[in-house]
Amino acid sequence: MAKGKTVFICNECGASYPTWSGKCASCGSWNTLIEEKTKKIRTFSSPSSVSEPQPITRAKSESFYERISTKIKTLDEALGGGIVKGQVILVSGEPGIGKSTLLLQVSSNISEDRKVLYITGEESAHQVYIRGERIGALKDNLFVLSETVLENILDAVKQLKPDFIVVDSVQTVYSTELDSPAGSVSQVREVSARLTEVSKSMGIPSIIVGQVTKEGSIAGPKVLEHIVDTVAQFEGERGHAYRVLKIIKNRFGAAGELAVFSMEDKGLKEVLNPSSFFLKERPEGKAGSIIFPFTEGSKPVLVEIQALVSKTVYAVPQRKTQGIDINRLSIIIAIIEKETGIFLKDRDIFVNVVGGITIKEPAVDLPVALAVLSSLRNTPLPSGLAAFGELGLTGEVRSVYYTEHRIKEAKKFGFDKILVPAGVEIDNSSIMKVKNIQEAAEYLK
Repeated sequence: MAKGKTVFICNECGASYPTWSGKCASCGSWNTLIEEKTKKIRTFSSPSSVSEPQPITRAKSESFYERISTKIKTLDEALGGGIVKGQVILVSGEPGIGKSTLLLQVSSNISEDRKVLYITGEESAHQVYIRGERIGALKDNLFVLSETVLENILDAVKQLKPDFIVVDSVQTVYSTELDSPAGSVSQVREVSARLTEVSKSMGIPSIIVGQVTKEGSIAGPKVLEHIVDTVAQFEGERGHAYRVLKIIKNRFGAAGELAVFSMEDKGLKEVLNPSSFFLKERPEGKAGSIIFPFTEGSKPVLVEIQALVSKTVYAVPQRKTQGIDINRLSIIIAIIEKETGIFLKDRDIFVNVVGGITIKEPAVDLPVALAVLSSLRNTPLPSGLAAFGELGLTGEVRSVYYTEHRIKEAKKFGFDKILVPAGVEIDNSSIMKVKNIQEAAEYLK
């Protein structure tokens, strides 16, 4: 693409078109095409790349095992053991969730024995100092640069030669070689590519902060997520003290891992035992409450699922959720009505994942169904009961992954009755296998 050529780029997926259109043909989004002048994005190559084919048995790199510790145990474990040299990590999250606080703490920890450059495009150096003073992150090896021009940032990196870089955030940085404003698709793509090029060529691990859209996804084109090595989502509700860092993509470790933090006066404190943290205020003997061993990686966390079913006063019953997809709740309600014969069309139904965790895995289906039935009948589920399993449209309970990890975590906290899918090939005195929603509902009688 020639320099200065005008095209229309989708702000959601990054697809480009020669003329404007109301709808993006690639992702189907409406009114997302933005007129921009673009240039050919330069490519980069890793210093560890080879010029000729070689047997995979000889492709081992010793530098891969030289990881940098963040001095935060749960974060290191989520990243696969630490940060690899030249690794580029994209961290996203809603404004005010604590991204800058966490990264300043990480920068301070690493600066104990390495040179760290913290680049901020949203704050002044003095503002970073004030936050650093509050959380005890002031170190001589931690350098702060308040800059938004990409070329100036790259010059500072080449002069300082740091061992670790943080850029907060990519949407505030722009290249003078492009006519587009900061935060546009072209600028985000160019800035990310050139920062990645520097990180790979100099072997400097980097963390880039990305903003999110109102839907909660990472702002900018999907190519941004493809360029980086690791994508982490920082989640949590402002009204709660906890924060969760989910690893969505990781080229140097397993995806789906998470680290839990508690927001305190002096910054974020890691939660070494998340299950006890989420269960410590659970009410005893209340209808509509059940424990679900949640996991998107190898480390499960016990969370409480609550449901409230009440008589509706409107022509159309309300369906509200917090932490799970409302469309999934509609499917679960339809399965309950069809397979158990229970009429729910005159009931308002509210479902909440306590603590504000967002759950997308299908294993939450069975706990949600049981919580709804428990609240409807005003009958508490048995004490010490946990459950997990996916519901099929015909009411069957299907198997899910990480079954043994979930069972082990539930037993660790004293849950001696665990409802699991009948297809689970594990024999254990604590588990009770159920084939369908009708068998599961029997535990409410």
